[in-house]
Parts: sequence; structure tokens; C-alpha cells
Amino acid sequence: MTQGTQFTCRSCRWVTLPAVKRRSLLKAAAGSVLLSAAPGVALGTTGVGRRVYVVVVDGLRPDEVGTALTPNLVALRANGTYFPRARSAPAVGTIPHHVMMMTGVRPDRGGVSADTIFDRARGVVRTLGRASDLTFPTVLERLPALGFRTGSVLPKENLRGVFGARASYRWEPGPPVEGNAPDAFTSHALHAMIDEADPDLVLVHFGDHDREGGLGRPLAVRTADEQLGKLVRHLEASGRWERSVLVVTADHPVDRSSPDGSLRGRLDADALLRNRVVIAENAGADLVSWTGPASDRDLALRHLESVVSRAPGVLSVHRPAELRLGPDAGDLVVLREAGRHLAAPAPVPLLVAGGDPVVGRGVSATPVSTVDVAPTVGRLFGLPEPPGGYDGQSVI
Repeated sequence: MTQGTQFTCRSCRWVTLPAVKRRSLLKAAAGSVLLSAAPGVALGTTGVGRRVYVVVVDGLRPDEVGTALTPNLVALRANGTYFPRARSAPAVGTIPHHVMMMTGVRPDRGGVSADTIFDRARGVVRTLGRASDLTFPTVLERLPALGFRTGSVLPKENLRGVFGARASYRWEPGPPVEGNAPDAFTSHALHAMIDEADPDLVLVHFGDHDREGGLGRPLAVRTADEQLGKLVRHLEASGRWERSVLVVTADHPVDRSSPDGSLRGRLDADALLRNRVVIAENAGADLVSWTGPASDRDLALRHLESVVSRAPGVLSVHRPAELRLGPDAGDLVVLREAGRHLAAPAPVPLLVAGGDPVVGRGVSATPVSTVDVAPTVGRLFGLPEPPGGYDGQSVI
């Protein structure tokens, strides 16, 4: 396949990157599944080795896992290893949690601490959705160095942005729905990638229910579970199940409560802080940065901490290092009572299932975290640890 070419397969269109801009790829692939491959990466199956699928069900809470809403997940739990003490690692939002899963390191090493930050160099509040924001190698690009091939099926635009071209194969959805593609499209693209490229590792994200609240949420949770069931049946029908491992988890449990107003009014009412503080608002946490004179910083931060800690709805105030967040997290991290499950450590579902003999059966009392996903993937493929080692550990 030559760089920049496009051709039609049974269920998708392929292009190699980087050859044309992503915008034109989306336009060219309207009405079909568009998958991109790194230059020089071959198509088709490479053998009968182990396949690993990391399935992230965005915002799923452990209490939602049951026969009523998630019968497929319950079936996998019964025939795999379930970790009821699993928790999300401290991070602020969807993007950093996924980065931790694929790097195995905490945000102070991975470069992505939150969904939204104050970029001091540019003087703007922005989303961490650029490939250059992620500063630590992921298993998506480390495994190909050993001859394996990886794939990413990510419906959210910012997730696709931060992981960039790290995977051997990538889905380019179009047109997105408010920047996100529906789970049904994601599932179709996942099956197409398995059939046409058959990567050794695939990261897939289902996120419809993270956007739903109230009466719509149970239906969205059930729909996500249906996609999981379709994946299992697809692997069985294609003869891959007996050599497949599924790592199923959530990035964080959803929390639909809203903070009690912005901190902005309280800060603007303070003579020392007015016009000298920038707030990067995230669900569940505000990242607060001092922009006044450096000579006043220490005094200002002590005063700032005192002011925000007394604000309604504030759960706690931390220096970023306390939570192992990086310098991109600003000077203070203000956790809000409302939405706290999106930022502070909280219980999440995590299980390992599949037909591969490496998969154990039963319930494990071991405390595990979302940062343990990459070390688990590494062990399954015999991948050496990255420089400095992992912050997590394999659950297998």
C-alpha cells in the first residue's frame, strides 16, 4: 500500500497517514467506516497469536453492573476475574484517565492531568487534546517496536487527538455527533478493524451513557452492554475468542451533579486575587493558576487556598503534587463536592475475561486501579517496562 492511497475493503475504507488532512478524510469517507493505517503497516491478519481488547465503558458505575442493565458484562464477570476493589486513579476528566490506561504512569509523568488546563505558554485555557500533550510512550506505539500491531477505536475527538497516530490502525469517524460518534458506529468500526486489520491490541471506548442522564441513562448503559456482547459474539464467530483477552473497565464513575456556582465571583471580589487568577473548569474540579507577580506568588497562594476552601460546594483544596498531577494542573486543584467522582479516586468496574487460557476465574481482593491496565497489557505481550518503570502493576 502506498502512502496517501485509499481503497475499499469489505466494510471499510483505508488510507495511510500522514498523507492528507483529517478533515478531507472525513469528507471522503462520508457514509462509510474510515480506518487509517500508519505508513508501511501491512493489512490483514498476521497469525494466530493472542489478541487483547481494552474496552472502556465511559462513566460506568459498579452499582450499574447487574443482570437488568448489563447482562453481557455480568456473564463476562462470572467467567473471568473480577476486581471489586478497583478504583480510578486521581485525574481530572476522561482524557487523563485514558492516558494513564495506555501509559501505566500517573499524570505527573504522562503529561496529561486534566481535560481542560490553563496553558501558561499560550496564555489560554484549552483542552488537552493534542498528541504533543502526551509526553510518555504508550503501549500503542511501544508494542509495534516488538512486531505487534495496535489499533484505536475512539469516538471522542479529544481522545483521538491526544493519542494521535500512535496506534498502527485508527478509526476516523465521521460525521461525529457533537464531537462524539455514537456507540453503534463505534461498534461497527471495531468489527471492521478486527476483520480487516486484526490488531494484536485494540483500545475501544464506548461513551454514549456518559453523555446521558436521568431517564435516558439506563437505556444508554444497556446499549453499551449490547455492544460488548456483540464484540464477544464477533470474536467467537471469527474464531478469535479462544486466544482473546478482554480488559473491561471505566475511566471514572459518572457524576451528574453540578457544582454550586463558579469560583470566579468570589475571586473577583478579593482585591489581591482580582484579575490575577485563571480558572480552568473541569467536571468535579477547578484548576486554579496564579498569574500575578512571581514575587507575590507564595503569599497569594496561601490566601487563595483560604478563600476557595470556604466557597460553597468545595470538598478539598490540593497542591497538584499531592495528587500526582503535573505542572499543567496549575497552582491549586479545587475538588468540588458535586462531580467529585470525576476527579477524586472512586470505585470503577474492572474485570479480565476471554477465552485465552491466561484468563483466571473468580473474584480478586487485590486493590487495583486504572493505571494498572498498561502493565497488564505489557505482561500479556512480554513488553519490557518503560524507562522509569510503571506506576501501576499487572493484574494478571
